[in-house]
Amino acid sequence: MKLEDLAGLQLTYDVVGSTRYVETPAGYHRLEYRQRIGTGDEVFQRAADALLSWRMQPAAGLPMTATDTTAQLGSNSLGRLGPGLLIGRSPLDGIGLPVPCRVVWTVNEPDRIGFAYGTLQGHPESGEESFIVTRDPDGIYFTVRAYSRGATWYTRLAGPVTRKAQHYAARRYANALQQLATR
Repeated sequence: MKLEDLAGLQLTYDVVGSTRYVETPAGYHRLEYRQRIGTGDEVFQRAADALLSWRMQPAAGLPMTATDTTAQLGSNSLGRLGPGLLIGRSPLDGIGLPVPCRVVWTVNEPDRIGFAYGTLQGHPESGEESFIVTRDPDGIYFTVRAYSRGATWYTRLAGPVTRKAQHYAARRYANALQQLATR
């Protein structure tokens, strides 16, 4: 699968925009992970820039390419789920399962910036994941919210293991974004 192949693919779920809300759509598993990543306007801006320019995923060990240099409504992205997410950057980064996604909503407010992408055909999961940086009175926070269910026999069979892996990935994303924002 190549990045240019994604334009013709459809989303694999019908609850588009679901990560904007707290309610879990029927038939989906929910993940919510929130981590304080620092304080101050500089940290907020650097985190927002790293998130919107697709630098968080590779820093967390998920190689990623996208059709646009910044995440915007309709942007397609293609990641590779492989050994890098487990051990960090790896010479095997180009090997792994394709994880094609499309940005389905964005937010750009003075104290809240981010986006959500939804799974496209060929992704091992079906659902949506959002990444939001917020400026709160006590610091800068990063939140990952996802609703998903297995889209392949192997992700359905893995069940709880897949959900643990998603939680692990959310922690890796938060730690990577914190490093990118506080350097």
